[in-house]
Amino acid sequence: MGIFDEAIKIILVGTGATLVMDIWSSILKRLGHPTLDYALVGRWVGHMLHGRFAHEAIGRASPIAGERWMGWMIHYATGVLFAALLVAFTGSGWLANPTLLPALSVGVATVAFPLFIMQPAMGAGFAASRTPTPMKNRLRSLATHAVFGCGMYLAAVCLLGFWRG
Repeated sequence: MGIFDEAIKIILVGTGATLVMDIWSSILKRLGHPTLDYALVGRWVGHMLHGRFAHEAIGRASPIAGERWMGWMIHYATGVLFAALLVAFTGSGWLANPTLLPALSVGVATVAFPLFIMQPAMGAGFAASRTPTPMKNRLRSLATHAVFGCGMYLAAVCLLGFWRG
């Protein structure tokens, strides 16, 4: 497999997995569970571009022009980055012969990013410790990232049916 083919497959796997995660989040939201507003991710990154990395509460920070669009783009780019991480750990052979365990393991491991970087920087505390229901939020984050991992596997399997070579 050429590097161009591998890059395209990684982009498709990451995008597909992120879409699976978004479907999961949409179901949670319809069931009345709070989910992340990606405009706040855009706001957080927008403020980073101006030198501010941490906030008492990102929802009260000044809005950034284009924050919703920026947040969604960052969300999908992160999904692609995590898919690249999976392939970096497993090798490109995983794309030709995907298995669930490595995808699920990487998906679950990626929960470290929101728990230990995003949430503290956005004002929710270390591992959601400053939220009204920290354990519930931690478990929801873990489940969502497990769904993302399953989504990487599902996207790779679906890709096999459309891409030969």
